[in-house]
Parts: sequence; structure tokens; C-alpha cells
Amino acid sequence: MSSSHAASPGLPTDPSVDKDRRNTVIATAVVGGAGCVAAAAPFVLSFAPSERAQAAGAPVLYDVSQVPLGEMRTVEWRGKPVWVLHRTPAMIDALKKDEDRLADPLSKRNAYPTPEYALKDPDMRSIKPEYLIVVGICTHLGCSPGGPYPAGAVAPLGDDPGFLCPCHGSTFDLAGRVFKNKPAPDNLEVPPHKYVSATQVLIGDDSKAG
Repeated sequence: MSSSHAASPGLPTDPSVDKDRRNTVIATAVVGGAGCVAAAAPFVLSFAPSERAQAAGAPVLYDVSQVPLGEMRTVEWRGKPVWVLHRTPAMIDALKKDEDRLADPLSKRNAYPTPEYALKDPDMRSIKPEYLIVVGICTHLGCSPGGPYPAGAVAPLGDDPGFLCPCHGSTFDLAGRVFKNKPAPDNLEVPPHKYVSATQVLIGDDSKAG
């Protein structure tokens, strides 16, 4: 009568083989975990400052010179994602062609009022034309739009570069202004901010801003 503990066909019975297999599994898991950490690092590094300061709602000091031309970085302030987009001359030129297609080109709606210092040029909605600083939360139901997409990259935007909210299809130009006939009722929020040097911007504080 055969024992119930007999080895199953096809499985190794040598303990050294089991040990080698276990070591291989452990090594694979360690390498995989390291890969995940490495992949996450760029996203972690894009946020500033410390979690404690964020929780307290403290203003965030950010060096806009860290953002390459044509790219965007995300800074966390009061638990909100704040986008810092370094606009190229072509991006800036595109904004001057959008007005007829925008729901609120001059940012007159009051639900998310744009600070006066960011409206010296309504097409830019920024203190410095080359840097857009907006809260990356759709004004419809609070989803986070994707982008910036170049012209022709996303069907809802068509020939207009900008941002697309994946939840209900709202689209925004590269100044955060919503296009007509979209669910979002308002342009993206411009947070209070001011430049304390040529490249250092303080997000969350606009006292004596000009």
C-alpha cells in the first residue's frame, strides 16, 4: 500500500532543489520590488514640500527653472495637484487663437475667480507668460485632466493643444480655459501665488503680489 506522503509525479524530491527554487523566487521578488521603487521615484520627487507642511496648508516654494521647456511638473499644495507648465513660444501663440471657441475666454466667471495679477493678459492667465500655474482639478466633478496634449493628439481637442478630462470629456486650453459646450462650468483654478525671485514661486501666498 502506497503512502499518502509519496512524492507527486514530476515534482523534485531533492531538498537542495527546493532550496534553490526558493532562493530564485526570493531574488526575483527583490529585483521586482526594486524596479517598482525606481519607477515610482520620479513621481515622488515631483512633489514638494514635506508631507507635514502640506497637511498644514503651508505655502509651497517651487523653482520653476526645474521645469524643461514644453514640459509640466506637479506640486502638491493643500492636498491639491498644482500644475506648473513651462510654455513654449508655440504654446503661447496657440492661446491667442482660442478665444472664439472658449466658454469664458476672459475668465469672468466667479466660482473659481482668477486673481487680477494673473489677468494682466487674459490669454495667459499667469504672472509670467511662459509659466502657467493652475490647480489640476476639473471644475465639473473634481476629476484630474490629462495632458498637456499637442494639437491633433486627442480627438476631443482636435487642432487645439490642451488638457482633456477623461471623466466626461471637458477640454481646456493651455491657459486652463474650458472650451465651449463642455460639462465643466468654469476654467481651471489659478491658486494664489507670487514670485519671490526670478525663478522661485510661492504657491499659496499672494500677499503684496504684483
